[in-house]
Amino acid sequence: MSSTMLKLLLLLWVFNYSETISIHVMGKKGGSVILPCEFKAIQIFHIRLKRQSKHILFYENKYCSKGICKKGACDVIIKDLRLRDAGKYILQIYYINAKSVLEPQIRTYQLHIYDDISVKLGERLKLDVLLPDAHRVMHQNKSSTEWKKVWKRDSKKRDGILSIKEFTNDDAGTYRVLDYDGEILITVTVTDEKSSVDA
Repeated sequence: MSSTMLKLLLLLWVFNYSETISIHVMGKKGGSVILPCEFKAIQIFHIRLKRQSKHILFYENKYCSKGICKKGACDVIIKDLRLRDAGKYILQIYYINAKSVLEPQIRTYQLHIYDDISVKLGERLKLDVLLPDAHRVMHQNKSSTEWKKVWKRDSKKRDGILSIKEFTNDDAGTYRVLDYDGEILITVTVTDEKSSVDA
């Protein structure tokens, strides 16, 4: 096999491998994040953003005050983050080379959203974190280093809410929502309201 053929195969392997690698992005609820694409504007013909097999509409940043916006050549900004924005996003970038439109370059992003809340002891704790692609929820008590499974995907649970009827000290700590690949979707740190005031 010639060295030219080997180089071509290597390039194809690198291209295909890059499609499968997720770019991890983290943001706080209520804030904003950028999904970077790293292409020059002169090359871009068209871009498409998908999530859970659905196409997402977005606008140029100067015309976009909230939601999902485009910045520069093909960077995507997600503003006013909600916990339900967490998950996998796929950006397809179509670019022009030698006056022809080539197959899209693919960028895959894993968006992890975090939040901090406080709850009064004895009150109901409701976390809107059970996304369609959530597989399980783990909890780490503030006085422990171990993670305990508090929820696993069950077809009977349809409202998307993780609920604890009467919040106790043992319920305080960190909650992590994981997808089927073990990727972190959401992290919520919960403290009791009295402790957060005393601190």
